[in-house]
Order: sequence, then structure tokens, then C-alpha cells
Amino acid sequence: MAQDHLQLFIAKMKIPFLLLFFLWEAESHTASRPNIILVMADDLGIGDPGCYGNKTLRTPNIDRLASGGVKLTQHLAASPLCTPSRAAFMTGRYPVRSGMASWSRTGVFLFTASSGGLPTNEITFAKLLKDQGYSTALIGKWHLGMSCHSKTDFCHHPLHHGFDYFYGISLTNLRDCKPGEGSVFTTAFKRLVFIPLQIIGVTLLTFAALNCLGLLRVPLGIFFSLLFLAALILTLFLGFLHYFRPLNCFMMRNYEIIQQPMSYDNLTQRLTVEAAQFIQRNTETPFLLVLSYLHVHTALFSSKDFAGKSKHGVYGDAVEEMDWSVGQILNLLDELRLANDTLIYFTSDQGAHVEEVSSKGEIHGGSNGIYKGGKANNWEGGIRVPGILRWPRVIQAGQKIDEPTSNMDIFPTVAKLAGAPLPEDRIIDGRDLMPLLEGKSQRSDHEFLFHYCNAYLNAVRWHPQNSTSIWKAFFFTPNFNPVGSNGCFATHVCFCFGSYVTHHDPPLLFDISKDPRERNPLTPATEPRFYEILKVIQEAADRHTQTLPEVPNQFSWDNFLWKPWLQLCCPSSGLSCQCDREKQDKRLSH
Repeated sequence: MAQDHLQLFIAKMKIPFLLLFFLWEAESHTASRPNIILVMADDLGIGDPGCYGNKTLRTPNIDRLASGGVKLTQHLAASPLCTPSRAAFMTGRYPVRSGMASWSRTGVFLFTASSGGLPTNEITFAKLLKDQGYSTALIGKWHLGMSCHSKTDFCHHPLHHGFDYFYGISLTNLRDCKPGEGSVFTTAFKRLVFIPLQIIGVTLLTFAALNCLGLLRVPLGIFFSLLFLAALILTLFLGFLHYFRPLNCFMMRNYEIIQQPMSYDNLTQRLTVEAAQFIQRNTETPFLLVLSYLHVHTALFSSKDFAGKSKHGVYGDAVEEMDWSVGQILNLLDELRLANDTLIYFTSDQGAHVEEVSSKGEIHGGSNGIYKGGKANNWEGGIRVPGILRWPRVIQAGQKIDEPTSNMDIFPTVAKLAGAPLPEDRIIDGRDLMPLLEGKSQRSDHEFLFHYCNAYLNAVRWHPQNSTSIWKAFFFTPNFNPVGSNGCFATHVCFCFGSYVTHHDPPLLFDISKDPRERNPLTPATEPRFYEILKVIQEAADRHTQTLPEVPNQFSWDNFLWKPWLQLCCPSSGLSCQCDREKQDKRLSH
């Protein structure tokens, strides 16, 4: 009888124990599946935020994020240019693996109607998280292509790469997008327009003089042909100036153009509102938000509440407006009581653009702190970027980690947190950051990191096990101009081949742990293991290049150039390609 009572008691107790077990499992599952907000600035230098040492730019909200989480001091972009860097960020793979690295001079897309872009067979972290039940959104800049064969296939569009919602620009923010801010095509204009027109003009005057002097009889048809050619060049030039802005600088919501050309009026505020509304719509489900700011890429802009308020002109105004936006997102998470269950990551796609100086001589680029170089080159200033992560429930506040990490690491990190298995049919170059962030590991999983200048392997970083040294070997370096400057001011960005670089044999070697400014290249006299270190690095580079199968080049001339049949335009706008549904919707709402 006593045994029967015992069995009955055990049977009754099973139910509450099972309930407690399932509740514990559910809570653990929720804790391991945080909401994820990935914030990416554009061209922000590591020397710009206060938490990285800036004493004059006001970034209290970015600093608040850092003090509440982990600050990575050796966080590296996989490329020093927008398009390849963002491709690597989205896929966890070096951009050369997906064909998103150029073999020519131009390393980013400049036209929305190009056919190149992030290949359809690439897997983004958005795809993985969407498959795990996450709501996904990209707010802001994409710059990874739009269509392949027709303007409606949208093969490279964010919604074809795992995002449920997109609000922003498909290309990038360019000087040409804002009237009065100049052009990124100045060199091309000089070579393709001004010089040919000058040659035609001189030729016409020479022929006319020879005709008048009776020294040479020039047929009238020659004059008309040259005049026609000059008129054609001038017409195409004026047409380009008139149409480039509306055809390339527009805002989209999902697949629809809502503002063409885009307006800079309260643009950051609009992005912030869209981000906030997405969060508010998804308080009951896990979500992934990629907030990709247009700040602080030129053309610089800011709303009237921030214009003229910083100590660093229009650049400082833009940084401080972006910081305000970060604060709005942090405040909203606090209000909705989501902060503890949300992993936030803040970074920049590459270093500050040091050559950005306006026609008036104003500095429109940021600060890379103590580091050499900047955007478009692989000196530390071009690839060492802010890296801040906060997740109050899991990550201890106030940490600083000096180990080498990469923006490619976000891919495996968020995939694992969401419970998504990593793809097994491809190499993932990123490494899960959580062991470092949680203090379970004191070492980065990156023994080697490979630094590409477009599609060219430029440098290799080696962090040997059981060593504090971080070796960095350059196979070539950009030729700064003017000589002695900190950038390629004559060409506006540094290029990756030919007369624009100097090759080094043996490679230029630095110990970044002791010489982060990269001022003192090592020699066999100053480093006894010089040749041994270079041998290990070269062997690693050889092994790495053997893992690179040939893939379609997304920056081939065929993929890069403008294709009229891929051009997106406002419905019912005729040839003007101009509309403002944002303004119309605002009027209707009032």
C-alpha cells in the first residue's frame, strides 16, 4: 500500500516538474535567441567616437553603448571600401570569394542600373535568421546591387537576400546626389569631356588658320564633323549632369521608389523613425534590424537641429546627428523593456576618408586616430574600425578586448545565437565572437587575417598562438601623393595596381602590437626571426589563395556599366524620373 502511495505521489509530481522543465527550456531558448540590431556607419573613423579617444566630438550615445558592453580595439573591416566590405559583413566571407572585389580601378558600384551585385547563391545572415523565424529589416544603405537581367527581377535586392523589409537607398550617398557638393566623376570628366573638347577646339582653330593662310585646304565636312563631335560630347556631358542624380539617388520602400531624387531634409530622422517602427512592430517576436546609416559619407548633411552645432564643421554635425539617432534606438529599447534581450553591434564599414576635402578646402573626412592611411587602403587607418557590442543579459559591461576581430565575425556569431547551422557547402571566414565576449576565451580564433585591396591580396596579419606579437606583412603599399602626405589626394582614393603602388620584396613587415602606427618596418637586423616570420606568412597566403575558386566577376565592365533597361524610375513620372511619395503621404496623413 505504501508503495502504491509513493508511485501516485511521484506521478502527481511529474506534471509540475515537467512544466518547470519546459518553462526553463523556453527561457533558456529565449535568452539564447536575442533580438539583434546591427548598426553600421559609413566612413566613420576609429578616432571619431569619444569612447575611442575623441575629446571634441560629442558621441554620448555611442559611448553609452561601449560602457554598457565590449569595446573591440582591433576590429577590422574585411575591405577598406564600401561594397566589398559590406559583402563580407553580410556573408562572413572575404569578398573575393563571391566576386565582389574588383580587378580594375573602381571597387564600388556607381550606378543603380549596373547588373553586378551580391550573387543570388550567397547566403547572408539575414537569410539564416529569417529561416529561424526572425523578422528582418534593412534600414538605410545597401550598395550591393539591384537587378540582373531586367529591372523587375531584383536579383540583388535586399528582399532577395533574406530581408523582409527595406527602406533606404540601393546605391550610396555621393557628392553628385546633393546639388552644390561637387562630383566623384571629376577625373572622368577631365579625361572624357574637357580634354577631348580642348583637342577638338585647338584642331578647329588650327584648321581654320591654315585655311585662311592658304597653307592647307581643309574640306568643309571636316569642320562639320568636328563640330558635331564636340556637340555630341557636350550634350552627353550635360545629360549626365542632369540625369545622374534622379537616376541614382533615390529612396525605396521594399521594391517601390518613394522619393526620386532623394531629399536630405530630415533624412536621418526618417531612417530613425523607420527603424523604431520596425522594432515596435516586432516586440513579441525575435527580430534582426540592420541600421545602415548614410552618415558620414559625403555628401555630408544634417538637419537644422544639428547644423553648425559641433566643433568640427559639417562633418562633426553629421557625426553628432548619427549619435543622436543611436540614442533614440537605445531609449526605445529601454522603454519597451527589450534592452536586456537585445544584442547591439556598432561599427563602420571602413576607416575615415582622409582625402575628402571640399572645393572650398573644408575637411569632410573623419579621424583615424593614431593610425596611418584611411579608406581605400589597408594601412590600419583604412581597416581598423569601431567595434562595440552590448547585450546586458550576457555580456559583462565595461570590457575592452585587444584581440584581432573582423566584421565577418558577425555572420557566425548571430547565426549561432539564432540557432541557425552554418552553411557547409562554402568556407566561412568569420569566427564566432561569443567566447571572447563572454570571457570564455582570451584569444581570437583568427590566427591569420588577409587584407585585400580590391581583388589583390595586399597584406597578411599573423597572430601566433602563445604570443603577444601581431605581425603584418605588406606585399605592396599605395603611393601616397603628394609625397609625405597621409593619402592619395591626387586621385581622391588610393588604387591597387600599376604605377599607383610599390611592390615589396621581401614584404614590408611590422609588429602591430608594438608599432600600431606602422612607422617602423622591421628588418633582419631589428627582428632576428624576420625571414622565418615572412615564410610562415607566405605559406598561409598560399594556402588561402588555394581555397579561392574562380567565380563570376561582379565588377566586370559588363556588370559595372550603366544599362538603360535596368534603370528604375518612378511610375508615371515620364522621362523626368522624379516623384516624392514621402511628401504626398505626409500630406494625406495630415
